[in-house]
Amino acid sequence: MNFQELKHTLYSAVISDTLDSMGYLNQALSSGIRPLDDGMILCGLARVGIYMKIYHDDEKVNVYEHEIALIDSLQPNEVAVLLCHQHHEIAPWGELLSTRSQYLKAAGCLTDGSVRDVKRIRQMNFPVFAGNIGPLDSKHRGKLMWYDVPGKIHGVSVNSGDFIFGDVDGVVIVPQQITAEVMEKALQKVREENQVRGMLENGVSLAKTFEEHGIL
Repeated sequence: MNFQELKHTLYSAVISDTLDSMGYLNQALSSGIRPLDDGMILCGLARVGIYMKIYHDDEKVNVYEHEIALIDSLQPNEVAVLLCHQHHEIAPWGELLSTRSQYLKAAGCLTDGSVRDVKRIRQMNFPVFAGNIGPLDSKHRGKLMWYDVPGKIHGVSVNSGDFIFGDVDGVVIVPQQITAEVMEKALQKVREENQVRGMLENGVSLAKTFEEHGIL
């Protein structure tokens, strides 16, 4: 899979339309998760981690153990998908995790929790999509308990290996077993939309372009 081609050619709406055409109508995350910068594009394969809400930390809790293991194991083009059950007081992501992930050539982070160190992450241009921005550490508040297990984020099921794509319009999740087919059809739809755009720019009516291409 050529992730650079997909990142620079596709967009969330065309992937969502493609999924709709195949009968997958619930693959776009509900509103609330936004990129730290509108120009950020998230494109890669999910690595799922699930957090549990906690109320203290000590040597037995060892709050960072699984989080460190997951981030250190990220491969190129993988996205850390951190599920906090929309507890915004849990901030699983910041600058240092971004720095390590960028070195590993990971593709970014997606979380329904909070993110901090936003100014530095924006300067790094590391793709991070989050449910909230805040200064709190996850220490004393949440611990990553399991990773590479099934989960759900903003109403959409997600598994490690699923394809994640996010841009300013939103985030879509493509199940691993249909990713190749969805990518092929989405790229074809982009080519067709480019044709329609050209026709519209040259004065052809919406009715005519829709009659010929079925795209609106």
